[in-house]
Amino acid sequence: MRYIKLSVSLSVLFLFLSGCTSPYTDLPAGTVQAVTKSPILQQQTVTVPVLKVDALPENDYLVGPGDVLLVNINGKPELSSPGLFFSNNNVSGSRIDGTGAIRLPLVGSVPVAGMSLYEIETRLQQIFSHYLNTPWVVVEIAVYKSHPLYLLGQFRNAGTFYMDRPLTLLNGLALGGGMLDTANLRSARLVRDGQILPVDIYQLLREGSVQQNVWLQAEDTLYVPDDKNQNVFVFGAVGKPGPVPMPNGRLSLSQALASAALEETQGTTAFVRIIRSHSISRGELLVVDQNLILRGEALPFYLSEGDIVYVPRSVVGNWNEAIKHLLPSLQAISATLQPFVSIKYLRE
Repeated sequence: MRYIKLSVSLSVLFLFLSGCTSPYTDLPAGTVQAVTKSPILQQQTVTVPVLKVDALPENDYLVGPGDVLLVNINGKPELSSPGLFFSNNNVSGSRIDGTGAIRLPLVGSVPVAGMSLYEIETRLQQIFSHYLNTPWVVVEIAVYKSHPLYLLGQFRNAGTFYMDRPLTLLNGLALGGGMLDTANLRSARLVRDGQILPVDIYQLLREGSVQQNVWLQAEDTLYVPDDKNQNVFVFGAVGKPGPVPMPNGRLSLSQALASAALEETQGTTAFVRIIRSHSISRGELLVVDQNLILRGEALPFYLSEGDIVYVPRSVVGNWNEAIKHLLPSLQAISATLQPFVSIKYLRE
């Protein structure tokens, strides 16, 4: 009798539950539903003005500290370069010291830094005319050491090179003997006086953009990073702001937000903002609705290396406001950002 009562009770409970309306309706077994909608709400291309190609620099080489000069006064060794031997370069001559001067017999220290060979010869003729009748002077450069160019990163022959004439960006890149297979050209950069210049090395080498072939200057640095350690950066309403690794160079927005410990109760995931770099001079501003992805109404959104993801804590009116919120975070990691972001947003 107990079993009969239990069976009746369960039957009544089942009928009661089946009468309730569930908010979730299962799709029939075997249903195939195509999802083609994109989660991108806004997409805006942004660019950086490219550095203007300067006029041809001065053809005459201007000497400086570190250069070694061969000075010949009337063919007399006792008046010419003292014959100091520089074993590393297998030459002899007079090295320009840190003050910009060379030392010669009879006349002592002579300032020459910043002068061309013709100007040095003219100056020495004036000086030695006090000791010789109509002296003749010949000056040559034995070693170039005052106009360094630094090639760092994924060059086959990285190191320090010295400019002996005006060099373009292509000339400078060629000094490195080509690049390794691990070179990340989209992130390659030209650094001058501590600033990344708006010069697109990728566009120069891959698309032949002559506009990018600027003249180099002494102390310039050409840096080509590798493509091994790829990251995106997530900020805003997340528990772990900062870089998120891209295993094998592939990472979806959902995975990045999960890794950054998305604060779902505080963030506005319907308007996730993304700054994307295509090269030094080109990028995109994207607004993505992550909620559409989570509901299965839109395709997954895959991130690109260097993407900056911002989850606002409330509805952000426009990109200017979003950038204003992001700036402190970007400034804190400026050294690891894509060059486009540094040039476009951290200089303004």
